[in-house]
Amino acid sequence: MGKVVYSMNVSADGYIEDPDGTIGFTAPDDEIHQMWNEQTRQTSAFLFGRRLYEMMEEPWRTVASRDDASEVEKEFARIYLDTPRIVFSDTIEAVPDGVRLVRSGDAVAEAARLKEQVDGELDLGGPGLAASLIDLIDEFRLCVVPITVGGGKPFFPVGKKLNLRLAEQRVFASGAVYLCYEHLGRG
Repeated sequence: MGKVVYSMNVSADGYIEDPDGTIGFTAPDDEIHQMWNEQTRQTSAFLFGRRLYEMMEEPWRTVASRDDASEVEKEFARIYLDTPRIVFSDTIEAVPDGVRLVRSGDAVAEAARLKEQVDGELDLGGPGLAASLIDLIDEFRLCVVPITVGGGKPFFPVGKKLNLRLAEQRVFASGAVYLCYEHLGRG
């Protein structure tokens, strides 16, 4: 049985996007990037909402061949492109090889099916998709960066009480903190 893991970089006040909809403040340094690379190696498939998919897909398709990309970025690009990706969207019409499109209305059924059939981790990205799949999420993994943005798109769904247990923590030289929480259910 697979494990659904919701993981993203977040601001210290809990946002994955600032009020302008940008995520530049979450850009990882090499140490944090290496941690994400290690976790991505354990990923059986990525599950993305449309917006995060669009933010991830185009840039990572080109990173491996860019001269200005760091080795840790190139490593992530190779791992990312070798991992199956599933995007849940009602507006995207076509996706490239290595990506599968599922309509948003089928997200819960498809994620439940994948969880039953896939061994390993299903890495979930995107707060809207995470909110729709909240009862299927086994772990929440946050890398909290030392900046507040004062609003934007929150990592956790608004108005949902979740019972969590800290399973792992790690502090980085930059002051960022990685937190992994097991989902014990709704409160």
